[in-house]
Amino acid sequence: MNPLLQVQDLVVEFPTRRGTLRALDRISFDIAPGEILGVVGESGAGKSLTGAAIIGLLEPPGRIASGQVLLEGERIDNLPFERMRHIRGRRIGAIFQDPLTSLNPLYTIGRQLEETIRAHLPVERAEARRRAIALLEETGIAAADERIDHYPHQFSGGMRQRVVIALALAAEPQLVVADEPTTALDVSIQAQIIQLLKRICRERGAAVMLITHDMGVIAETCDRVAVMYAGRLAEIGPVHEVIHQPAHPYTMGLMASIPDMEGERERLNQIDGAMPRLNAIPSGCAYNPRCPRAFERCTHERPELLNAGATRAACWLHDAHAEVPG
Repeated sequence: MNPLLQVQDLVVEFPTRRGTLRALDRISFDIAPGEILGVVGESGAGKSLTGAAIIGLLEPPGRIASGQVLLEGERIDNLPFERMRHIRGRRIGAIFQDPLTSLNPLYTIGRQLEETIRAHLPVERAEARRRAIALLEETGIAAADERIDHYPHQFSGGMRQRVVIALALAAEPQLVVADEPTTALDVSIQAQIIQLLKRICRERGAAVMLITHDMGVIAETCDRVAVMYAGRLAEIGPVHEVIHQPAHPYTMGLMASIPDMEGERERLNQIDGAMPRLNAIPSGCAYNPRCPRAFERCTHERPELLNAGATRAACWLHDAHAEVPG
């Protein structure tokens, strides 16, 4: 199956008075139709920035310096603003972290859904309203024919997030970029939203890029996972393999820091140090100052993604042609 989305050697930079900061450094991955790809990492790893670059919402002075983004084989990262505006919403939907700021408090839910539908699909107002009610029902809003005329403040946080998902799906997009869609919700509502995303994607055949820092959400939702560190991909592969047999020392550290539900560990492991600032990215592997298995080569030569069993990891430990210290 041909990939729906292809990101190839994507570089995002921010020019400043003290020089240019490279926030994303040669990011490459793809997503197939109907697939959910999780993107995980610490705060500052570049997860949300990757999503913003894909949908053309980089905040100035941020810019795509090189690389490309292709949707069904068509390059979209260099399109004029108006052309990209029509792709956003119609072919790419977006779900953001805070549902309250994603909705206009002055307009009813129905008006926002209907305007989105009519902006992208050739339907009359009555048909747009019918579709809006159907979307609210599909996303689990009870009494949708009544609630459609309510304002955002009349909904709970979980219900607002369902409305935001309905908005993202309103024009039947092929790809949904979901940026921390469950972070502001309690655990029970999180589970409902996760199941909703999975069901809708399977039924509609839409691909999803799910950005989160929660490995539990990744494990429950995704088919594959990409682990990011300092604007680079550290590891990418099937969720089960990455979680149970992590190949990159950073992924190992993330997994070791998750509480054990069986209570066998009295103390959680932690990754020493902190994510480097953009103006102080170490040479070689960006993770080398924090890595317990780093050796001399890691300090001056950057690893590309290497085959590591069922996954691929940017780590010299998996270079089959090199001598690695024990």
